Amino acid sequence: MKKNYPRNMIGYGSKTPSIKWPNYAKLALQIVLNYEEGSENCVLHGDKTSETFLSEIIGAQPIKGRHINMESFYEYGSRRGFWR
Repeated sequence: MKKNYPRNMIGYGSKTPSIKWPNYAKLALQIVLNYEEGSENCVLHGDKTSETFLSEIIGAQPIKGRHINMESFYEYGSRRGFWR
């Protein structure tokens, strides 16, 4: 690692900064929805092959027809996973 690294990686240590939220709020809340389903390859949407790259199936090969296992991975996210 270079000696003149532009970021201070030491941190605050024992000198923690005093952070005050607006109106002396005690809670900061951030809600993030990361919705990724729908961008995978699918022959039903006009793609030449079904998705293989974005899967957890090691060594998955392109299929020129429907890949039901792959479709169910992504379909589950929008059908059940999102609503949890």
